[in-house]
Amino acid sequence: MSFRNELTSLLKGTVSDASEDLKRLSRDTSIFKRKPSLLVAPKDASDLSSLVRFVAKEKAEGTKISLTARSAGTDMTGGPLTDSIVVSFTEHMNKVLEIGDDYAVTEPGVYYRDFEKATLAKNGKLLPSFPASREICAMGGIVANNSGGELTLKYGKTENYVRSLDVVLSDGSETTFKPLSKDELEAKKQGDSLEAHIYRTMDELLSQNEKLIAAARPKVSKNSSGYALWSIKDNEKGTFDLSKLIVGSQGTLALVTQAKLGLVKRASHKAMLVIFLKDLKVLPEIVKRVLAHNPESFESYDNHTFSLAVRFLPQILRSMGPLQAVALGASFLPELYLVLTGGVPKLVLMAEFAEESEALARDKVRETRHALQDLAITTRMAAGKVGPEKYWKIRRESFNLLRKNVPGLYAAPFIDDCVVLPETYPQFLPELESLLSEYPFTFTIAGHVGNGNFHIFPLVDMTKDAVHEQIIELNKRVYELVLKYGGSTTGEHNDGIIRTPYVKDMFGSEMYTLFEKTKQIFDPQNIFNPGKKVGGTLDDIETYMMHSER
Repeated sequence: MSFRNELTSLLKGTVSDASEDLKRLSRDTSIFKRKPSLLVAPKDASDLSSLVRFVAKEKAEGTKISLTARSAGTDMTGGPLTDSIVVSFTEHMNKVLEIGDDYAVTEPGVYYRDFEKATLAKNGKLLPSFPASREICAMGGIVANNSGGELTLKYGKTENYVRSLDVVLSDGSETTFKPLSKDELEAKKQGDSLEAHIYRTMDELLSQNEKLIAAARPKVSKNSSGYALWSIKDNEKGTFDLSKLIVGSQGTLALVTQAKLGLVKRASHKAMLVIFLKDLKVLPEIVKRVLAHNPESFESYDNHTFSLAVRFLPQILRSMGPLQAVALGASFLPELYLVLTGGVPKLVLMAEFAEESEALARDKVRETRHALQDLAITTRMAAGKVGPEKYWKIRRESFNLLRKNVPGLYAAPFIDDCVVLPETYPQFLPELESLLSEYPFTFTIAGHVGNGNFHIFPLVDMTKDAVHEQIIELNKRVYELVLKYGGSTTGEHNDGIIRTPYVKDMFGSEMYTLFEKTKQIFDPQNIFNPGKKVGGTLDDIETYMMHSER
């Protein structure tokens, strides 16, 4: 049943089962395709509450029905895909509600580009945890995935900036999650509401399993897998904050209607140290020395990405204005020469420094360059407006270059977000490359080398059954390698369909049981985005993997 007529009469927002809407909502940027039965775009929080209460009633009567939140649909994991009801926020709940001196309040359907434009215009500040998809992603997804990006090294992920979240719980009630003192927590526990039950049982679960949770916390700098049970209690501040749990939960525990987010002001002048690396053995030492000089970002891309960027340079330049395109095109001449002479580096590293003047930024690059002078590497300073831009263009566009410009092949994100400790690079990276070489795919690897987060995108032909089998096999083997070196399967992109079956492998059975209990506490009827974070299987991957890009 689609429930279109019942919900149209009940809700103020949009309800649609039009084929073009359902087709559009069948895809994100993952390798999956899953057709929903209905689109619902609530008008406001009360509308969403009415929708949740309706679904909870139907669920209690045995109807197979669920709600999956969606904002811009740029997720790479299948997170916003469902065969039931999609709750879309970009149609109506798309306003920046308030901007203060160092914060902003936003609805989930606001595109990040509009959010940033509004905050910069008001106070010159921004949310620094934006991902590479900053021009097309939305705020609901940033919160739901605990997003991070090129500035995470200095500023951290979205979890660091969430001050409070207004949510609708699985019984349709509305509440606000924010830091609570001990007395405030005790007051919240009183009564027989779902909210009171959540506070009582979550506090009990955390207290009874304190050592297990602390031991299971990932040791790497970034993680979006599982539920962040280790972030709820802050013993130093004496606070209990369930908003830290909702961040990164992919809409499986509650649906966010408003987010109050902290903002920062970036230094306006930048200069970049570019490092061309042919021997991975020296990489950990480079990372150690560069980080000692406090870059704002420290990114990388591999030789495959480098070569593809030169190959697709005309397509890159066409997306720009004519004057900018000419200047940027001319700046690529040294890179073109490297490709023609076979001198392509194994990795290109980009350390960007942000300071209050261009002179200070350049000085930072010189100091860092001097600290590396005894190593057998080639370095270059890139400053001004054009200098760093070509490197950022390659790094930011690595996924889109593949996705848009290689006919018949698809840039498949299924091993796209692993994180390891930088000191493991000399062992991990050669083993990873050896493993990837066993498969008939072209790969690009780009990422956040400063904190060990790599984005791996194989080019595959999704029409072939053999490729589907290879994806599942390679997926498992890469994750085994990542966990062998104490890493995380996802630093930014989350679990979704593709990684939920591996959450137990990463955290162990006991911790996975706590994740299942957490889901049960918040959502006992399994209304919100079932099969993500917990309960997902390899069969889900096989069932929903698309057989073509379209």
